[in-house]
Amino acid sequence: MNDSYLNFVNSPLGARVARSLHLPKPEVLRRYRADAPEFDGIVAVGAGPSPQLLDALAGVIARIGMTSVAHAGASAWMPLANRHGLMTGRFEPAQLAGHAAGSQASVRALVFDASGIADSAQLDTVYAFFHDALRSLDKCGRIVVLGRPPEACASPRQWTAQRALEGVTRSLGKEARRGIASNLVYVAEGSKSSAESSTTSSVEHHNDSGIESTLRFFLSPRSAYVSGQVVRIGTAPSAPGEDFDWTQPLAGQRAVVTGAARGIGAAIANVLAAQGAHVTGIDVPAATDALDATMRQISGTALPFDIAAPETPAQIAAALDELGADVFVHNAGITKDKTIAKMAEPAWRDVIDINLSAQERIDDALLEAGTLRDGGRIVCVSSIGGIAGNLGQTNYAASKAGVIGRVQSMAPHLAKRRITINAVAPGFIETQMTAKMPLAIREAGRRMNSMSQGGQPVDVAQTIAWLAHPGSAGITGQVVRVCGQSLIGA
Repeated sequence: MNDSYLNFVNSPLGARVARSLHLPKPEVLRRYRADAPEFDGIVAVGAGPSPQLLDALAGVIARIGMTSVAHAGASAWMPLANRHGLMTGRFEPAQLAGHAAGSQASVRALVFDASGIADSAQLDTVYAFFHDALRSLDKCGRIVVLGRPPEACASPRQWTAQRALEGVTRSLGKEARRGIASNLVYVAEGSKSSAESSTTSSVEHHNDSGIESTLRFFLSPRSAYVSGQVVRIGTAPSAPGEDFDWTQPLAGQRAVVTGAARGIGAAIANVLAAQGAHVTGIDVPAATDALDATMRQISGTALPFDIAAPETPAQIAAALDELGADVFVHNAGITKDKTIAKMAEPAWRDVIDINLSAQERIDDALLEAGTLRDGGRIVCVSSIGGIAGNLGQTNYAASKAGVIGRVQSMAPHLAKRRITINAVAPGFIETQMTAKMPLAIREAGRRMNSMSQGGQPVDVAQTIAWLAHPGSAGITGQVVRVCGQSLIGA
């Protein structure tokens, strides 16, 4: 759907009007395009005391081809960067903008390794880096902070300091504005980048976790509408090797997407196919024409099934039986909004059944039959409504909160088969559904986030593709909001 205000204030006339009236001016977000470089410009790197992830970070920056400069406080960066063949330089306070101008490259990202911070007094290093560097970050830039999971810390003081990083990162996302996204990645001890994993022993290899896929996602235009998030990377049994093709990470894999005929589901199918997967789309028989058209564009397979029908789980398992599936995306869902006092019982039951219970039945059938292969991915679509609740949506909020419960409760059980399960929780996304909202509610949904605009279906799709990535095996049981850092909810 078209955002008229966003388009107006980014036109020459609208920009002048916005300046004169002090109106908010949302940035036109820099999203991934196949015909434009995914990674370019400068990454400014900072670190706290005893940083533990700089080597992995240097390797990723070298492989994606960005230029790095180090903050004066990142004393450990230079030898590591040189070892990985990076172009490097140091910057003192207020020098970064000049470095960028001299190199004719924009400062695209600020990355801070806080993994060694073990005491709250050491948070001064975080302040020093962002105080010096934040104003040099280009519009639509990226902020990534790397830390250690607080619950795994050795002392209460370390736990305290690592937990404080969440407040810093989320506040940076609100202060930076200009389309800048800010996220925190907690990396478990023993986690390595992909290239490191290829040279480790078999025992060490068991602790590889796909830190590279996550860094690539958060440094890329693919994460344009993901901000204010905290992601935990745990240990994982495997990670991509040196010969892995990062441009086609799902090559040879088979993915299934429910509700794939149009909207977010169609966007998910397109992104997964673009990354090399053969996609099977599922939607209700009434949407067969639209489903066929979507699948035809990506050379996919259409299955016109109603996921709420009791026979559907067995039918899906049978249809996928010979070739199986590596990725299953539970996207299908409905709304039937009324306040609970006015809501008819069928409206309650239908929403719970389609949005939640059907996922349980389908997964049970696929797992029992072995259709979803070991090492596979399950990604569910929740909603910020399931986190914050919403007026007139008790049924919808219950179903989407239940999806989060499924993800959290199923993760340890599925880990035995190396299957990950995660959820994305979209905020206001420009779809046919949100286009039907009353104007005032629609505008509130668009503006009440750090990006001051609604997201696009492709933003949800790109986040799902990251969670489905072979390199994301260390991410499970988590919920990632795709909401532009919405001001609603936690």
